[in-house]
Amino acid sequence: MMAGIMSYFGGRRDTKQAARDAIVGLRQQLQMIEKKEEHLQKKIDEELKKAKANAVSNKAVATQALRRKKANESEMDRLAGQRLQLELQINTLESANLNAETMAAMKKASDVLASIHGNMTMDKVDSTMSKITEQREIANEIAEAISYPPGTEADEDDLKAELAELEQETLDERLAGAEHVPLHIPAGARRVEERPKVAVEDDEEAQLRELQAALAM
Repeated sequence: MMAGIMSYFGGRRDTKQAARDAIVGLRQQLQMIEKKEEHLQKKIDEELKKAKANAVSNKAVATQALRRKKANESEMDRLAGQRLQLELQINTLESANLNAETMAAMKKASDVLASIHGNMTMDKVDSTMSKITEQREIANEIAEAISYPPGTEADEDDLKAELAELEQETLDERLAGAEHVPLHIPAGARRVEERPKVAVEDDEEAQLRELQAALAM
């Protein structure tokens, strides 16, 4: 298995280096074609200049110059086609090399993820999370038991009862104090209150007389 892995990575390195070498060779050939094109362009310009110079005085020389110019232009077209093919191959190799590097990086990341996960499954994850939840609940129960020692609930009930008694005593004291507070009643208000009292007393005397009369009969 280890030999297979080494051969895989070794093959990948050889392929990568081969692609680089091919790209370098293609670029060198491309430079040679570009130089050839520059040379042909100069010859085309020279033949065109010669044809113009002899177009009137020596048509035969002008004609030969135009023929050489046309031949050089044909060669230029052929070189342009070769240059295009070289550029396409360079682009293809660079794209393929990039794809290979991308796939290698993705495979490495996948291997690392597989190593991290190991034998981990969703069932094991769910089981582990259930255990964690159970242990957390136990820890909370232990914390509550430690924070509230035995007898705390009874103590709380006693405290509530004592507080209720204090509240009742406070209310009783306030009511008792309110009964002994003298009320300041204005003179006019006192006279107004006394009048209904007199009327009530007169009414009671009248009822008493009526009762006496009734008994005497």
